[in-house]
Amino acid sequence: MPTLPAHLRLPTSPVAPAESVVTSGNARFTVLTERLVRIEWSPSGSFEDRATQVVLHRDLPTPRFRVHRDGERTQIFTSAFHLDHSGGEFTPQTLKVQELTGGYHSVWRPGEEPDSKFAGFVGIPTQLGGTARTLDAVDGATEVEPGLANTLGVASLDDSSSLALDDQGWVAQRETGAVDVYVFAHGHDFADAVRDFYRITGPQPVLPRHALGNWWSRYHAYTQEEYQQLIERFEAERLPFSVAVVDMDWHLTEIDPRFGAGWTGYTWNRNLFPDHVGFLSWLHDRGLKVSLNVHPAEGIRAYEQAYPAMAEALGIDPASELPASFDFADPAFIRAYFEHVHHPMEDEGVDFWWLDWQQGSNSRIPGLDPLWMLNHLHFLDSGRDGRRPLTFSRYAGPGSHRYPVGFSGDTVISWESLDFQPWFTSTASNIGYDWWSHDIGGHMFGTKDDELATRWVQFGVFSPVNRLHASNGVFSGKEPWRFNPVAEQVMGDFLRLRHRMVPWLFTENLVGSQELRPLVRPVYWSDPERIEAYAARNQYWFGRDLLVAPITCPVEQQSQYAPVTTWLPAGRWVDLFTGLAYTGGRAVTMHRPISQIPVMARAGAIIPLTGVDWLRVELPESLELRIVAGADGRYELVEDDDRSGGRQARTVFEYTQSTGEVRIHGATGDVELVPAHRRYRLVLVGAGVDQVVELGEVGTETGARAVFEGAREADNRVDERALAFLDQAQMPIFTKERVRQLLMEHPGVGARVATLAEMELASDVAAVLRELLLALE
Repeated sequence: MPTLPAHLRLPTSPVAPAESVVTSGNARFTVLTERLVRIEWSPSGSFEDRATQVVLHRDLPTPRFRVHRDGERTQIFTSAFHLDHSGGEFTPQTLKVQELTGGYHSVWRPGEEPDSKFAGFVGIPTQLGGTARTLDAVDGATEVEPGLANTLGVASLDDSSSLALDDQGWVAQRETGAVDVYVFAHGHDFADAVRDFYRITGPQPVLPRHALGNWWSRYHAYTQEEYQQLIERFEAERLPFSVAVVDMDWHLTEIDPRFGAGWTGYTWNRNLFPDHVGFLSWLHDRGLKVSLNVHPAEGIRAYEQAYPAMAEALGIDPASELPASFDFADPAFIRAYFEHVHHPMEDEGVDFWWLDWQQGSNSRIPGLDPLWMLNHLHFLDSGRDGRRPLTFSRYAGPGSHRYPVGFSGDTVISWESLDFQPWFTSTASNIGYDWWSHDIGGHMFGTKDDELATRWVQFGVFSPVNRLHASNGVFSGKEPWRFNPVAEQVMGDFLRLRHRMVPWLFTENLVGSQELRPLVRPVYWSDPERIEAYAARNQYWFGRDLLVAPITCPVEQQSQYAPVTTWLPAGRWVDLFTGLAYTGGRAVTMHRPISQIPVMARAGAIIPLTGVDWLRVELPESLELRIVAGADGRYELVEDDDRSGGRQARTVFEYTQSTGEVRIHGATGDVELVPAHRRYRLVLVGAGVDQVVELGEVGTETGARAVFEGAREADNRVDERALAFLDQAQMPIFTKERVRQLLMEHPGVGARVATLAEMELASDVAAVLRELLLALE
């Protein structure tokens, strides 16, 4: 039996309690939760109790259910579903699962797709989608695989074709003709469907802090000197980055033709990097982690520095120059590959790998996708010394959420591509896949468009991973200084904001993993009965308290604002960029200039940022608390030593709306991890002009109290905002004066909106003014 080192074996608990299992001849049903049932058919009557590539855990507490048998007929009842099997092999006639909250159309039958005409919402598909393997060469939208969110309330995951995992962590074939399906009967509780998916497949891992900052990557043959000069320029411009990605030209690419092409490589190009160890150390000294791009498909060939050791390990005579062919279906190759190729390079300073697999899904083991095996083993191997594991690769099917980060591929530079990516990112959470990294700014073709590039960076900053990327063309670079002054300033402001958000991002990352919740989620997860929530395709939850709506179209000519469709759940919401307060429970078309996108925080939210001068990802010496007026709030900041199962400190912040008091509690846990004193700045947003309290240094263990003395109720200062908007609008001055006169003569909102409707205003100008007037209505 093939074996792998212990650190390359996932912990599993695949055997369900006997009390959860109902067997009927060649059929077996396992009630995993009150909403999730496993359905198996075995031609031999021998059922699968091993883990699989997708499902690791079935040893869950037995839920409440009852069984009724009548001859060959078996029925199972829980509070959420009714399973009815009349006996024999599974067909649409012999087996169904009825979800109990969605009506008589909420039925799953084997081999049948749900009927979309019964979805309940005109124009909304029944199957809400999952994700896709790649966006390579995609210009705009592409099809995605199914997910676990279905407007009929019942969805399924077919695990029949995945391989089993044996006790040694190796893959194994399963019974031919066996059926292994998981039916999710969660109604419209899509969040709980994904939680149950995580319960059986494993949660999303916690990303290390450096993965949450800005990444730089470009397909370009950098020299060592050129790359270092670039990083120095970034530092001089106060443009923070935490990950330096070096694309494939770090290794030899022009090789003797008898060895083939130079797309695969593991030997540093000394002409470009004369001191690669010094280069890696130099980047580390500046707070950057390093990832190298590899295309592993050609294996290790005779010209490679690592070839003699690899050949010896695999029993190849080095003098023969026979290649050590890539074969992740061979445990001997895997051990040698890590031991003699990757580990020595990691010892020199490579932190993690960009696995750029593009060679399909076939291997010597039937059913084994090399991409899945690369992701699985590289991720586990990267955590062998207690560090938080990390890899960077393409999606390889359900269960891939266990191996972040995802590389979405080489997209085309276009507004259509940008417009697709927010929906694509949030929809992936329907199959539990969260940590997508897109080529921010696009990879190839297209047209240089400063506005498009700026909007893409804004989306990147409010997406799971922000990796600026470009191709190798002379005119393809994404350095902010290569764009017009306005774009350069906005890009810089957003890149700095991303690093200031790391304390909050890390907490959401860690708590989300513990509570089985993706960072980014479709907005319809929280309001599944409102069709408007489905219509807000490009809006999504970001963490627990923020709703983000990236702008994915150009600004309108007169207003110089661009629109985006949003849905605001019930309650009070405040835009963190503008301080504009909105009443929720409705759809709102929002409009923003090039410098902003809607980032809505619920009343009472507390968002911890670093101080304005702290742009590193390490635990900060200064914090700014952005507190949203309108409701009481509490937030617990979590900080740790960035190791798996390591030490941790927690700090609670509380805000009381009625008194304006803010309390910073003393830290608990391993408080020596964080600075003994921190500078605090408190900012109250959403109550007119931002109120600021400078606390100065606060003892980490003692905490502090402060009070906002000013007004704490929403005040949108509508007239002031309207006049500021009109001042910058590119429209006739006389028309501006008429609007100003209207505001002076009609203090009531209704009269203002009615009078505006009678004026011959450009539609985009009128829309911005209506948004301002009606935000709190």
